[in-house]
Amino acid sequence: MSASRTASFTGARTLLFWSGITVLCAWVLVPIYLVALGALGGKTGVYKWPKSILPTNVSIDPFLLFLKTEGVATAFLNSLGAAAITVALSILIGAPAGYALARYQFRGKDSFRLLVLLTRAFPLAILALPLTVSFIRMGLYDTVVGVGLVHTVLALPFAALVTQGIFMGVPRELEEAAWVFGCSRIEAFFRIVAPIALPGLAATAVFAFVISWNEVFAASVLTVRNRTLTAYLLTVLAESPLHYRFAGGLLLILPSVVFIFAVRRYLFAIWGISSK
Repeated sequence: MSASRTASFTGARTLLFWSGITVLCAWVLVPIYLVALGALGGKTGVYKWPKSILPTNVSIDPFLLFLKTEGVATAFLNSLGAAAITVALSILIGAPAGYALARYQFRGKDSFRLLVLLTRAFPLAILALPLTVSFIRMGLYDTVVGVGLVHTVLALPFAALVTQGIFMGVPRELEEAAWVFGCSRIEAFFRIVAPIALPGLAATAVFAFVISWNEVFAASVLTVRNRTLTAYLLTVLAESPLHYRFAGGLLLILPSVVFIFAVRRYLFAIWGISSK
């Protein structure tokens, strides 16, 4: 009797688990699918109701026509450039900061950690005017580098705190063993700690990329001609047909999906899942 109850409980728990996974996947994938239908289905696909599960009359012509719109390709490259700067600086600055917080004890450590987090407490709108004036003086206004620096400021606090937790999960004894065998602190970090922490660093990179790719306020305020894709679409698509808006939304979604897919093996490694 107890064995049957245990089997029933296990079956119910498995069913509940996979039901939750199904709902979560639907929550993420269904909106992307509907955006793709609106972008590739033209005017008829946008206004057709009810939506068909299998796409009909799909054409990439509206999407290609949107890509050929003046300024879209340049804005797309600007977004990629700003996101690349954000990811690189967030890892290069945030990872050492997180390692220092995880491994060393120093006066004011807790206060420093709190101050790092409090940098996100100030709304970006308050800093817009001083940032604009400073960037004009430094020659960074209306540049991809300037936008990338602002996005780095937005992503860096979380990068430092997330990497701190990652490095705290790496046993210190492994580094000490590397020191015993003749490695310096830097060599031990790159040979021992960094490979183990690589999945977490990949997750941090994804987080930084998504912050930069989706950010619109700073990109709109600090640029005029060299706008990122989000800032450009905010002004261009206001008067555009609905299927062009869906094409713009699809163009915003795809790079994030591709980037996450590219680093999926490192993300899966966090939960011990192998992926090839």
